[in-house]
Parts: sequence; structure tokens; C-alpha cells
Amino acid sequence: MFSNRLIQNVPMNRNRPLIPWLEAETPLPAADTALKADSGLAGLVAAGGGLSVARLHEAYSQGMFPWFNETQPVLWWSPDPRMVLQVEAFKLHRSMRKTLQAFIQDPCCNVKFDTAFSRVIRHCANAVRPGQNGTWIVDDMVQAYEALHKAGFAHSVETWVNDELIGGLYCVSIGRCIFGESMFALQPNASKVALVALVAFARAQGAHWIDCQQNTKHLGSLGAREISRKQFIHDVSQARDEPPMAWQYRSIYWSTVMLPRGLD
Repeated sequence: MFSNRLIQNVPMNRNRPLIPWLEAETPLPAADTALKADSGLAGLVAAGGGLSVARLHEAYSQGMFPWFNETQPVLWWSPDPRMVLQVEAFKLHRSMRKTLQAFIQDPCCNVKFDTAFSRVIRHCANAVRPGQNGTWIVDDMVQAYEALHKAGFAHSVETWVNDELIGGLYCVSIGRCIFGESMFALQPNASKVALVALVAFARAQGAHWIDCQQNTKHLGSLGAREISRKQFIHDVSQARDEPPMAWQYRSIYWSTVMLPRGLD
């Protein structure tokens, strides 16, 4: 979801830090201590501290996420405002509705969860995106999220055709929070099918929002909107302690998005 332009400009001087430097045992500071817009690094909270499962769980539970390139230490971010898709506000465009209808009716097409997480995150890391030089999904990130997946907090949504993985996304989930991370497509609309499936799943499971992290025109066209960091952290605190969701996709979930609501 990101361009690397911002993280490439983060100065790293441990002798004169702009932000706290974390050791492995140091707790993350509060998200609202993030650098302000006039710093040129708005939303940057801290650096270092590693990418253990416990650290990632701590970060997401407080509205933060890691984002850095291969030449930098781990950087922790909490943007303000935050781009969030309220699942009831999701807009299913007519063209995508037709694509979905054909996908659902084809017995060779289906959506799966968590059957190929490592393949999905590696495809996301290798995806070519306009305006992006390189990837923020570096090897350390891949390994960290694979461990988070094994711990039950990271999930893949996969689009399959003729038993071939053609697209998908991965996300983090704690309680009934869903934090979107990255998508890929090897065929047209394959990542969009995965996103719609995630929305359908969220509606069926009682999750109210999907974190999109930062604003893009495409996300806005789907109904995502910016909210304040304060509101986002409140929403996370309300949803993170809910019982975990059952990460299995059922074809009946399509009905939550294929009905007329949200169609433009």
C-alpha cells in the first residue's frame, strides 16, 4: 500500500535521535507521541526493538505497524489521519460485480484462507507498483510475518483458478481488528476478488472495519475514509479483545456483498 519515498528519507542518527530507540525489551511508546507533520516524518513513533511476534502483537494492538527499507532499522509508524474502510461503507462497483458473478459461478474459481501464506507475502514483496522503487517487504519482514502467521495473527486471502494461485492479500488480525497489509495479482482483478472476499468475511464475522493505513485514490473509491489517530486507537481498543474470528472462507459469505447495498 505504500511508496518507499518517505522511508528513504528517514535520517538515522542514534546519537541525536528524533524518536526513541528501542531495545528488544523496551515497550513501544504511545502512538500519539508520533512525530508531527512539521517534522517531515509525520507518524513515525520509534525505531528498533526487533520484529518478534510479541513486538508485532504489541504494535498492532496499539495502532502501530512496522515500515522500513533494507538499509534501515525497524521503524514504527502510526499515521494521523488513518485510512480505514468501514465494511458497511464498502462500494462494489458494477464492473467488479460482474467479475465477481462470473468468478462465483465458475467451479474452477475459489477463495481460500491461509493455505499459501508464504507464497502470498512473497508475491506481495515482488509485486511491481507504479511510483515505487524496491519493496518495504524485506526479508526480515517476510520472516517476521510468517512467524506471526504461525502464531495465528497473520492471514492470507487467496484467489485460486484451476488450482493455481493468481492473486491475494495478507493482513493482521487481533480479536475483531483487521489490518490490511499488501496485495498482489498475477491476473486482472485477482487481488480485487481477494479484497471483496475479505470484506464479505468481515461482515459475516462481525468485524466492522479494515485498516488501510494510508490514503490512496483507489481505496477512497471503494468507500475507505480517513479518521483521526485518536478515533482509530479507540476503535482498536474496542475490537482487539473480542474473540478471534474463524479464518475460513465459506461461499455463503459472498451474499453479504452481492446484495444491492453499496452498489454504485
